[in-house]
Amino acid sequence: MERRRFLHGTTAAGAAVVAGGALTATAVGGAPASAAPRRTAPLRVDIVMFDGVEELDCVAPHSVFVNGQGRAEVRYVTVGRPGPIRSAHGVGFQVEHRWSPEKADVIVVPGGGYVRPEGAGVWAEIKRGVLPRALAAASREGLTISSVCTGAMLLSAAGLTKDRFCTTHQLAKAELEAQGGLVKNAHVVDDGDLVTAGGVSSGLELGLWLFKREIGSDAVLQVEEILEYEPRGTVWTAHSSS
Repeated sequence: MERRRFLHGTTAAGAAVVAGGALTATAVGGAPASAAPRRTAPLRVDIVMFDGVEELDCVAPHSVFVNGQGRAEVRYVTVGRPGPIRSAHGVGFQVEHRWSPEKADVIVVPGGGYVRPEGAGVWAEIKRGVLPRALAAASREGLTISSVCTGAMLLSAAGLTKDRFCTTHQLAKAELEAQGGLVKNAHVVDDGDLVTAGGVSSGLELGLWLFKREIGSDAVLQVEEILEYEPRGTVWTAHSSS
């Protein structure tokens, strides 16, 4: 905590931020030192759930937003009928909300099951086609679509990463690039209304970056203190957000 206070007071970097390829100084939480809150209403976040989802991919960003002291409203949603979802490692989730992207400011798409092509998870959702079609149709002004880990492959199947800066789990980067994504080796890649994060634990990084970007540096610092977590790795941005 002493280190956090020192970094916050000196606006040194808690996580490196690369804007268009150039390293820039940031405050703790990956926030540009001049960043200010961008909204007063709560940020509406929908996390997409499906059988075979990786637990940490969805729980990590959820933990960030629900600890935002009322600054964010987060829901688990499904493109199918609301009800029980069985995750990649057997944890059950009761999903109560139906897919309604018009009600969201941010959509988070987790990954899961990528190394098991014949089981539940990303590959099964791509083959079904329902979720990729829903994601493709969801794009609109004011909506940020994001992913954690191999959730980026669902975005790719929806045509959302083609010729866009993005990232995913290291095991899927070659495939994402082969499908037209402009892959960057960063923990989080911010290409405006498309924000993607790397492997499993990067869900925390994604949540904190989006919280900072949409709500502000002071707010995300409070969330970091609640979670007792300091961001690590690089956030790559297509444009400077300072």
